[in-house]
Amino acid sequence: MSEKLQKVLARAGVGSRREMESYIQSGRVSVNGVVAKLGDRLDDPSALVRVDGHPVQLSAPSESVCRVLAYNKPEGELCTRSDPEGRRTVFDRLPKLRDARWVAVGRLDANTSGLLLFTTDGELANRLMHPSRQVQREYMVRVFGEVNEDMVRNLVSGVELEDGVARFEDVVYAGGEGMNHTFYVVITEGRNREVRRLWETQGVTVSRLKRVRYGDIYLEKDLPRGGWREMELKEVNYLREMVEMKPESQTVITPEDQKRKKSRQKIRRAVRRYEERIDSDSKPKKARQARRGNAPAGGPKGSGPKPKQGNPRAGAPRGKGKPRTRK
Repeated sequence: MSEKLQKVLARAGVGSRREMESYIQSGRVSVNGVVAKLGDRLDDPSALVRVDGHPVQLSAPSESVCRVLAYNKPEGELCTRSDPEGRRTVFDRLPKLRDARWVAVGRLDANTSGLLLFTTDGELANRLMHPSRQVQREYMVRVFGEVNEDMVRNLVSGVELEDGVARFEDVVYAGGEGMNHTFYVVITEGRNREVRRLWETQGVTVSRLKRVRYGDIYLEKDLPRGGWREMELKEVNYLREMVEMKPESQTVITPEDQKRKKSRQKIRRAVRRYEERIDSDSKPKKARQARRGNAPAGGPKGSGPKPKQGNPRAGAPRGKGKPRTRK
C-alpha cells in the first residue's frame, strides 16, 4: 500500500508533515536519486529516500514506537533545531535518539515559556497542530494596561488580525495590582504570536506569557524550567485518540522506570548541570586564557578581571496547580 511521501518522512521523525511538504516543494527530497515532487507517493518501502543528501531510515507504522515528551520551556530559548548565532534552542536539552528524531508540536516565541510537547511521530505532531482539530491551548498571560469588560467581550467574540479573525475561547481573570493584570486564556488555532496580537488590538501589552495546558495535558508544577518528562502510554494514547489515530501498544518506559520516577530535585540538578556546562562552554576565549594565566598580547599574564562563576538557578515556576477555565 502506497503512502504520501511527506507522511512517510513525518513518521520517520524527520519533521512534521507540513515541514516535509515544504522540503519536497524546495527540492530537498529525492527517491532513488530522483528529486521528489509534492504529491508523490512511496510504493516501495525499500526505496532510498534522501533529505538534503542524507539517507533516511524509513519505518513501517507498526515498527516505530510513538514517544512524547512534556518540556517546560524557559524564556530565551528558540523553537528551532539550530541557530546561526549559537543561541540556545529547545532541542538542546532533550534526550538523544538513535533511529528517530524529536518533532516539536507547535512553537513558542523566544519570550514565551511553559509547556511544549515533543514527539517522535511526525503525523501525530501534524494532527495536533492542525487548526481543524481545535485542540485547546491554555496560557497564563500578564498584561500591562487598563482592561475592562468591553475589551474582554471583544476578545471572546473575535477581532480582525492581519491573517483573519481570531478569538479567545475563554478568558478568566486571575487578579492583579495597578496596571498589571493576570488572565488565563484559551485558543484553539495556535497562529504565530496569536495571544500577544489579540491583546495588542485592545491597546494593552503582554508582559509575560506562559503556556500551562495543551489539550488535557497540564504543565506540572513540579517540573522545573528546562526540565522534561516522558509521557506514559496512557497519556500518549490520549493524544492519539484525540486526533483519531490508532492507539500505541508499546512504550519505552519500563515498570522499573515508573517506580523510579525522577524527583523534582533530581530534574533540577540535571538542569543546573546543563546550565553550568553551557555557561562554561560559552565563556569568551579571552576570559578562558586569562583564567589559565595565558593572556593574549597587550597585557600581562593573568591580567584583567576574573570572570564570575555562573550559578544559574533552575527553579520551578511558581503558580497554582491546574488553572480553572470557564465554559
